[in-house]
Amino acid sequence: MCPPDAILRLMSALVPIAVITTGGTIDKLYFDSLSEYQVGESVVRKLLSTANVKYPFDVIEALRKDSLEMTDEDREELYRCVAGVKTSRVIITHGTDTMTATAARLASIQGKTIVMTGALTPACFSESDASFNLGMAFATAQTAPPGVYIVMNGEVFPAGAVRKDRAAAKFVRAAPEGDGRAGS
Repeated sequence: MCPPDAILRLMSALVPIAVITTGGTIDKLYFDSLSEYQVGESVVRKLLSTANVKYPFDVIEALRKDSLEMTDEDREELYRCVAGVKTSRVIITHGTDTMTATAARLASIQGKTIVMTGALTPACFSESDASFNLGMAFATAQTAPPGVYIVMNGEVFPAGAVRKDRAAAKFVRAAPEGDGRAGS
């Protein structure tokens, strides 16, 4: 049997995960008075609490935007935020439409495991993919070597080898740049 103090030492040795939120569909809420969905307060902390996550993490709200509204300046701000966090494990919740563009901007950050995820359906819906994607992102952040990854649809993609297939409503492997072939 493992002594309790040994377990505490192991737990204190865990590298915490910074969960940086940027908005996107995962955080969209329905505003009845406007009859539309808008990015609201991040639901990530609630999702992690509901899932009873015990691994150490800190939630940092960087932005509250639909990814189609993200600018180059927003990506620079996010770059500085990720580069500046003290931990080497980072999860970013992000809108799916421009997730690959942001991943490309973050690719030059060295020594960190950066995992981007989001949802195709708002987390407030019972049939949302948000909780599953966030859970996979947590597992990936703990086990993958340094680099940038996109975790969606039950798959882990290297950031430079993925694209969103809007027609199929999923992320797919993409051919390396300059190859001309697309994933299926």
